[in-house]
Amino acid sequence: MLTGKQRAFLKQEAHDFKPIINIGKFSVTDDLIKAIDEALQARELIKIKILNNNMDDQDEIIDTIIEKTSSEFISHLGSIFTLYRKNDDNKYGL
Repeated sequence: MLTGKQRAFLKQEAHDFKPIINIGKFSVTDDLIKAIDEALQARELIKIKILNNNMDDQDEIIDTIIEKTSSEFISHLGSIFTLYRKNDDNKYGL
């Protein structure tokens, strides 16, 4: 569990990041979870965009992804959200 200061630090670090994964009309699939899992392992901190053609509830999508990838929620602004999961390299020192 991250503290408020840690979450604020990670939000600042991710400010200039571009979303590396887009969630389209097929919503959350096993392949999507695998791609997010691999991205979190490689980068620790990622942004994901939910496209306009996805009609599912954004909060439910985010909750499902967080649960299935064991990641931490950092922020959600519009259709873009940021996730963090500590890995072996621990780039951010948290």
